Amino acid sequence: MTDPLFPELSNYDAFLSTLKQRIRTAQVQAALAVNRELVLLYWQIGREILERQQQEGWGTKVIEHLAKDLKREFPEMKGFSRTNLLYMRAFAEAYPDESFVHQVGGQIPWRHNCVLLDRIKSPEQRVWYIQQTIENGWSRAILEMQIETRLYERYGNAVTNFSQTLPKPQSDLAQQLMVVSELPVR
Repeated sequence: MTDPLFPELSNYDAFLSTLKQRIRTAQVQAALAVNRELVLLYWQIGREILERQQQEGWGTKVIEHLAKDLKREFPEMKGFSRTNLLYMRAFAEAYPDESFVHQVGGQIPWRHNCVLLDRIKSPEQRVWYIQQTIENGWSRAILEMQIETRLYERYGNAVTNFSQTLPKPQSDLAQQLMVVSELPVR
């Protein structure tokens, strides 16, 4: 932008572009940090529910009551439904080690974790799908499609000699291309 009234701003467009990129990067980083904290909070709530149920013999009615009380106390927040509290409990039960939540589970959105809890029973497979989601930036719909098309099984069953004949980055890419070529056309 060259404005005759402000000749010293000849690099304004580049400056503005740099600022916009920094703002967008900060927005993404903030959203990721919020997600990590939210997933950790949900895990902690789930762990507390599990512990109370075990120590004090609480049943599922307590979860219903807890959902109502939390919604009343935090009306502006979503996520405290009976169903979501049950997901929190299942999440804490599936991943008893908090370090897992910090290192892996907190890197994907909460609803992705819920999909994995619903659809994948094997802890090994859930972790594999989490890693693939992180590496490939899968949306929830893509994650569901990959589960539906049994990507884990196809990926593990693709017989190739790529890992023996190609360097690591190329062998991984070739393996993934083999799996993608097997996807059904819709």
